[in-house]
Amino acid sequence: MEEKEISQAVIGRLPRYFRYLGELKDEGIERVSSQELSDIMKVTASQIRQDLNNFGGFGQQGYGYNVEFLYQEIGKILGLNHRHNLIIIGAGNLGQALANYVNFERRGFLFRGIFDKNPKLYGQKIRDMTIQPMEGMEEFVRQNDIDIAVLTIPKTEAEQMARRLVGYGIKGIWNFAHVDLSLPEGVQVENVHLSDSLMKLSYNINRFTMSN
Repeated sequence: MEEKEISQAVIGRLPRYFRYLGELKDEGIERVSSQELSDIMKVTASQIRQDLNNFGGFGQQGYGYNVEFLYQEIGKILGLNHRHNLIIIGAGNLGQALANYVNFERRGFLFRGIFDKNPKLYGQKIRDMTIQPMEGMEEFVRQNDIDIAVLTIPKTEAEQMARRLVGYGIKGIWNFAHVDLSLPEGVQVENVHLSDSLMKLSYNINRFTMSN
């Protein structure tokens, strides 16, 4: 397939397609139309067809989509046919909560280690991982083929830490620090601002309340 620029809006919808198709698959449903997907996902059927056409379409006229096939193909597009090894930087409440969330493993995201700068935490166990000092991070990354780092540290430390991780060969950063990171081209960053999501919820509540 010829490489083409795919909009972030389309990419942002792919995990939702994957999730809903997984639910249909688990229910034993073998095929689904774009209209049926539209009803489930609250995205127009036209938008669904446009999104999937970016990657080849996958549908058949008069049949719709084969659920299992489309689920597998979107998984490949998302890179879920490859295993990803992760470390967590910051063993506070959020870092520990992420480490304990076992559903990531079903998608091939495997937490291999967790690091912190607080000596009081060293040696504590979170699932099968021991909290380690930052000093051992570089060797751990190289020995365990780590490609993704999860940052759950204060924003004042995030940029420096991220650049340090890039130097270790990290390919992607899942950033929960309250700062948008600016890193060299080729390093993928997903900035997660939990407060933004909460404020969006607040806006929608307020809009609904004002209109009723």
